[in-house]
Amino acid sequence: MPELNPNLEHVGTGFAAFLAPPGPEVVRFTVGQPDFDTPAPIVEEAKAALDRGETAYTRPQGTESLCSAVKEHLMQFEIDVLSDDVVVAPGCKQALLYGMLAVMAPGDEVLLLSPAWPSYDGMVRLTGATPVHVPVRREDYHPDFQALEQHVNANTKAIIINSPNNPTGAVYTREETQAIVDFAVKHDLWILDDMIYSTLVWTEEGYTSPCAFEGGAERTITIGGWSKGWAMTGWRLGWVTGPTNVMDGVKKVNVSAATHVPTFLMPAAEKALSLREEIDVMRDAFAERRLAVHAGFSSLPGIVVPQPEGAFYILCDITGTGMTDMEFATEALEKAKVQLIPGSLMKGGEGLIRISYATSLENIHEGVRRLRTWLESRA
Repeated sequence: MPELNPNLEHVGTGFAAFLAPPGPEVVRFTVGQPDFDTPAPIVEEAKAALDRGETAYTRPQGTESLCSAVKEHLMQFEIDVLSDDVVVAPGCKQALLYGMLAVMAPGDEVLLLSPAWPSYDGMVRLTGATPVHVPVRREDYHPDFQALEQHVNANTKAIIINSPNNPTGAVYTREETQAIVDFAVKHDLWILDDMIYSTLVWTEEGYTSPCAFEGGAERTITIGGWSKGWAMTGWRLGWVTGPTNVMDGVKKVNVSAATHVPTFLMPAAEKALSLREEIDVMRDAFAERRLAVHAGFSSLPGIVVPQPEGAFYILCDITGTGMTDMEFATEALEKAKVQLIPGSLMKGGEGLIRISYATSLENIHEGVRRLRTWLESRA
């Protein structure tokens, strides 16, 4: 029999084993998905497009008006691109893969700030390139530039950044983002900037794009989408943009892989980018939950929790409990009826637990209460 693609042997399944829906009695801190319905104006726009019969093929990269709307949205972050250099893809994940396929080749190495979202590792491997995990500073999960210098070499082709970050909740400062650009210029690297959580930031500076700095725009591939900030995870809509030469490659990948996203979803995606009030309501709810989850988990015995700065995640150091992260997550589910993500599912995440606070305040308080009862019973 012919053999399978050997790259698949090294591609993991990420958090899948700990994302299976438990029974209704379990408090879930696992799913990175807003617990809000997609705002009604977006849904109504999709329905209207269907009623208008917008179900045929259209411009592969997305309609001109949608690509222009993405361009205008990005301008607020000092990302100035041509609307013709915007491609709308079936989700942020696929947009990221398109960008990788445009610039990576077998034998290349790609730097990941570790612990990193597991899909980055798998996608890099699918291209035939090699992921290189560079540890971040454990005390706040921000980049360790000395470690980056120690891991770069002649085969290094790119660095992937994600700020606000999944799984850490870190938001890189403006100075750190400029330092990443300087590092990429020094070593002639592509920057793949996953800005999917850019609307969910709790620091005063907010999200900063590498495109804001000299030398950044010509080497940065920006990836984002509608899933998190607009509660549209199941719609599978993302965007990718960057220098024209890169985007010419992305367009080739897109027409070979997907042709385009569903035509009737494009007006809805454009409508989403025009909304303010509905998006602010969700953002304010996550900001409130962030304070509650940080206070609650910080008060638990044996757990250290850096202040989350963005997205809707916190990464807890549970080594003070005397358990491994796998033991902690397994026992928390069995004995406290609380579902968590063990950090060792990510390279560099040993001794850590990821919490998603994309859940109600009631669930946050109840989950913390259950964990406290369980942990105190072990003392």
